[in-house]
Amino acid sequence: MRFSPYYIPVILGLTMAVPAITPAVAQVAVGITVGIAPPPIPVYVQPPIPEEGYLWTPGYWAYEEAGGYYWVPGTWVRPPSVGVLWTPPYWGFVGGVYGFNAGYWGPHVGFYGGVNYGFGFGGVGFVGATWNGGSLSYNRSVNNFGNTHITNVYNKTVINNRPGGAAFNGAGGVQARPTPEEEAAAKEQHVEPTAEQKSHFEAAKSNPELRASANHGKPAIAATAKPGDFKGPGVVPAKAAGPGAEHSAAVRAPGAAEAKEKAGEKPEAGAKPEPKAKAEAGMKPEGEKPAAAKRAPAHKAPAERPEGAPAPHPAAHRAAPHPAAPHPAAPRPAAAPHPAAPHPAPAAKKEEK
Repeated sequence: MRFSPYYIPVILGLTMAVPAITPAVAQVAVGITVGIAPPPIPVYVQPPIPEEGYLWTPGYWAYEEAGGYYWVPGTWVRPPSVGVLWTPPYWGFVGGVYGFNAGYWGPHVGFYGGVNYGFGFGGVGFVGATWNGGSLSYNRSVNNFGNTHITNVYNKTVINNRPGGAAFNGAGGVQARPTPEEEAAAKEQHVEPTAEQKSHFEAAKSNPELRASANHGKPAIAATAKPGDFKGPGVVPAKAAGPGAEHSAAVRAPGAAEAKEKAGEKPEAGAKPEPKAKAEAGMKPEGEKPAAAKRAPAHKAPAERPEGAPAPHPAAHRAAPHPAAPHPAAPRPAAAPHPAAPHPAPAAKKEEK
């Protein structure tokens, strides 16, 4: 299945928190649902804008059946036309499954689940930039200009500018409903992601380091200065995984759950119990050595070897098996010393008396 999540406004009975979209406005819709939640949004900083005219598009978790969740780094993108803004994609939890809602360009920012993507996308709308005529004006308090000279700037304080938290909307995640403005934005004409965004997405999908199972919710490439550019000074690593990432099932390697189910058969019986005291308790041999230990006192080879020896010898040999019982290999070397020196002496004393 090679469906780009960019084209997926998820079909989940169409009862998602997103308002109904008319056919004239809808993107190509392909149903995709996942049984486990995406990892939380990682914490990272925004790379500097490469040049004036770019707009920020935040990173998000995408999904592929073969490898699970993977991170699509945030990046600066040239908008497809004047006057449009980016509405980020998001996951929504409905009917016991997590469904993906595609991102899009439009005159206004629509509903994106209330997810805190940071850098102007705090959960509602976008406060990072606005269009003034045919040019963009940037919010100085949100964007990282670096050494780039930006002509049109303004300053609007943003309380929550740092990304992080749940990456999905619904029970257990972000509890948010679309505002009237966002409902109106959903009915506007939308434009699909640009060719650069699609290329960026494909590059992320093919990069093993961006798999949640490999980076445990803390991708080494959290954001880039330009789409598809995953190397060089414009690459920003995540500072930390999102809160609760260590408990996320999505960060476990594919098949880990199955391996745990089989642990009682192979891993635990063959590997884990060995370094523990279970070996002494008979767990490691699993009936083999413990059985041998029981058989050793039964055949009592050392007690029969003296054959026609005097009476003291059987008595002495009866005492010998007790310390030798835990170690089946010990009785044989212990049999030689008994008839040699220790036993004749006690026997002689008894005859004198």
